[in-house]
Amino acid sequence: MARTSTRGAARPQGVEVGKTRTRWPVRTYSRVVPGASGRVLVVDDNKVIRQLIRVNLELEGLEVVTAADGAECLDVVHQVQPDVVTLDVVMPRLDGLRTAARLRADPRTRDLPLAIISACTQYEVETGLDVGVDAFLPKPFEPAELVQLVRRLIERRGSGSGSGGSAGAIGSGVGGLLGAAEAESAGRAGG
Repeated sequence: MARTSTRGAARPQGVEVGKTRTRWPVRTYSRVVPGASGRVLVVDDNKVIRQLIRVNLELEGLEVVTAADGAECLDVVHQVQPDVVTLDVVMPRLDGLRTAARLRADPRTRDLPLAIISACTQYEVETGLDVGVDAFLPKPFEPAELVQLVRRLIERRGSGSGSGGSAGAIGSGVGGLLGAAEAESAGRAGG
């Protein structure tokens, strides 16, 4: 009998569950994963997308730290010391392209692999290539493509080949948009 009377008290009055946006500052998510094969800083203003990326990477044995925008990314990147940073393009305070430019300008993060995970325009792709973004993954994406992209960037960093202006694209939804960007990037890397 006592069990049924305490069940109603489990959820405080007025608490809403399942909201994708919060009204208070979001704290950076971080969970130490013993034996993780790499650490990824996931930067996206959409809580659901952050969680989707986080869960898929954690299932593959990667440690994930999240940030809600570029300004928060810049606040935590030196403490977190990630192996890869994924960035959305459109975010409040500091967007993904300006965040990438600032990460490239800082000697401590200059060689950090950067991937844009966003539905990009041709202009955004070109701007990303200009600031040194390493890879692009269009939204919506397949989880396997996300994992493959992050693993490739971690392996490339481990082999010592940093951001030398060679950007890659992955995913079936990219079409000619990123194909042209890859060709342009390859031309820049060669000249």
